[in-house]
Amino acid sequence: MMKPQSPCHRCFQRQAVEAARRAGLDADALTTLQGELEIELKDAEVQGISPPLTASHLHQRVRELSGNPDPYLAAKREATEHALALYPHLQQLIADSAQPLQTALRLAIAGNIIDLGVAAEYDLEASIERVLRITPAIDHSARLLQALASSNTLLYLADNAGETVMDRLLIETLHAHFELEVTYVVKSGPTVNDATGEDAREAGLEGCSTITDNGAAAMGTLRELCSDTFHQRFDAAPLIIAKGMANYESLVGSRAGLFFLLQTKCSVVAEHLGVVERSIILLEDAPA
Repeated sequence: MMKPQSPCHRCFQRQAVEAARRAGLDADALTTLQGELEIELKDAEVQGISPPLTASHLHQRVRELSGNPDPYLAAKREATEHALALYPHLQQLIADSAQPLQTALRLAIAGNIIDLGVAAEYDLEASIERVLRITPAIDHSARLLQALASSNTLLYLADNAGETVMDRLLIETLHAHFELEVTYVVKSGPTVNDATGEDAREAGLEGCSTITDNGAAAMGTLRELCSDTFHQRFDAAPLIIAKGMANYESLVGSRAGLFFLLQTKCSVVAEHLGVVERSIILLEDAPA
């Protein structure tokens, strides 16, 4: 699990303003939120609290102060509709590829640009074009494909709504090559634009996986907040794919058989991985 760094403070302050805007908070409520955030950031440094937990607390307070249970609902639906409009074209890209599994993996990583906790805007088409063109900074895809060939189950930890459509493409491609039962894990409630069960169903994941949640409405996979049922699934799973930076931040170094798929969208995560920002990563975890 990663620890907070000073650049995280600026990111959280930006997130507070953006989330308050989306939730319709007035100036007084925003001032209250920012004051609480400053206190939490100081505590996080002293206690070594992970950035995903601090971010989760921030967005929980936004929902409480605004009375809006899902400030990012419209943005999530728009992202899913946008990605679904691209689905036939992306499906054909995979079908026409000389390496369909590699292409599907790249597209799943390209979808990780849909992260409204990091930036208020994104360009999905540009991300797809770039990720299909560049060389991954870390590429353990051969290890992942070998692990998939020897496993009959996969636990897939989702990240953001909209990105879910690219996850669907990857899972469908995996089914075409492996005998595999896939469990797709979402959040139990809204937090930023992270995928919930409703978001996964809207993306079509029911047709290729069993959708479940981890018992927490929090960013990443914070084991201390997750349900007992999820703990049992996580510990027993022979193979896990975890999408996105928050899952990396909260799970890195935790167990064997875990692979991270992400883009490095901030300097802190990039530095931790020893790569530059905007790198694409397919990494096998290395437990301590």
